[in-house]
Amino acid sequence: MTASTATAAGATTGAASAYPSFGEAMKVWARVAALSFGGPAGQIAVMHRIIVEEKRWIGENRFLQALNYCTLLPGPEAQQLAIYIGWLMHKTKGGLVAGTLFVLPGVLAIMVLSWIYAGVGNVGVVQALFFGLKAAVLAIVLEAVLRIGRRALKNNVMVMIAAVAFIAIFFYDVPFPIIILAAGLIGFFGGRAGLPAFLAGGGHGKVGGRQVMDSDSLLGEETPAHARPSLGWSLRVTGAFLLLWLVPVALLLVLLGGGNVFSRIAVFFSEMAVVTFGGAYAVLAYVAQQAVDHYGWLRPGEMLDGLGMAETTPGPLIMVTQFVGFMAAFREPGGLHPMIAGTLGGLLTTWVTFTPCFLWIFFGAPFAEALRGNKALSAALGAITAAVVGVILNLAIWFALHVLFARQTPVSWLGMSVSVPVPASLNAPSLVLTAGAVLAVFRFKAGMIPVLGACALAGMAYDLLVGLPKL
Repeated sequence: MTASTATAAGATTGAASAYPSFGEAMKVWARVAALSFGGPAGQIAVMHRIIVEEKRWIGENRFLQALNYCTLLPGPEAQQLAIYIGWLMHKTKGGLVAGTLFVLPGVLAIMVLSWIYAGVGNVGVVQALFFGLKAAVLAIVLEAVLRIGRRALKNNVMVMIAAVAFIAIFFYDVPFPIIILAAGLIGFFGGRAGLPAFLAGGGHGKVGGRQVMDSDSLLGEETPAHARPSLGWSLRVTGAFLLLWLVPVALLLVLLGGGNVFSRIAVFFSEMAVVTFGGAYAVLAYVAQQAVDHYGWLRPGEMLDGLGMAETTPGPLIMVTQFVGFMAAFREPGGLHPMIAGTLGGLLTTWVTFTPCFLWIFFGAPFAEALRGNKALSAALGAITAAVVGVILNLAIWFALHVLFARQTPVSWLGMSVSVPVPASLNAPSLVLTAGAVLAVFRFKAGMIPVLGACALAGMAYDLLVGLPKL
């Protein structure tokens, strides 16, 4: 479609005859899903290039408005953005298809990798592969801290919010949801009061290289009829997705009891779907510490292995939760074969993690459309994003401690609790490999996939020549 045609479509407020057919949209969303590597930043950039720049379905401002709303929600913002745009273009069925296709490649890829990991994970070449991936993942998380920090920490107030968030979660174990809720409230009321520090712009700036005005897009500037707030429709769709989400959880609790691994998986990841705000890396900080330290489903190194899987496969980065659920059920299979239990645990995790995403979008997106440009909400987003910088820094340090040191010693002082690494347990090969990955990412601006591939090959080469260190 030419720009003039798109403009005409926008002038008629996106007439249905000018829209791509549902079949065409399915092909586009399948293409977006197949190319969605690189974590949330890469996935959002791919979506912007295809949906905004190439197809001109929506314009820049509407894309950013939708993205900012999705960033305020718990769960993976890239998948929620796909649901939002799919819904804008083709109503409820469009959102269902866009959101499902976005996660389907990752579901299949992580499941296959989980089978391999559980079945042959003790084989030297597999251990060496993930030994290398851990170093790359640490470098990527550090890069995420700086990338998000540059965007979010626009003034001293935002820096202070990030610092307080880091201190609260790293030293005092303040629950992640409380940190995000407090930051959102501070930003919201600061924005309503008109304080300049909160009105400097938050969330996401320009995403792509070529901007498309809303008026030049297929959808145009007006809100389509199906996207206008309707409390009746919102309540119906909310009820349907609440049943799809919570009925399986309730059945597991009734039939298996609260102590069964499947019940615990369903409850934990349902709670995560409600409280984990702030994007994929912030979610991972919460999941990693709960799955490793509280439930004991994984060892720290295994969480990094799962993150390496998610980084190298298409789909949301939070798909690593499927690996967590797989390994939890694999190790507590009950009367099932471990592989069958793991498969069911992984699929259950995916269901309770991603089903709520459709609920949040279908319930709230019509109201987000009606509130486009609301300064108080934008200020809340900015404060939350600033707090997330501190949370991700906590994740980076937690990963670094477990990648580079075999042992840590807990230290408590004046109400603080922190793990201090034992210097003698330093893993020198991991340090060298991590330093190389950091140099590649920060000095030479190497892409994520090349860095992951190079570190994996380096890990296997080291194992072949010297042998892996014993952690």
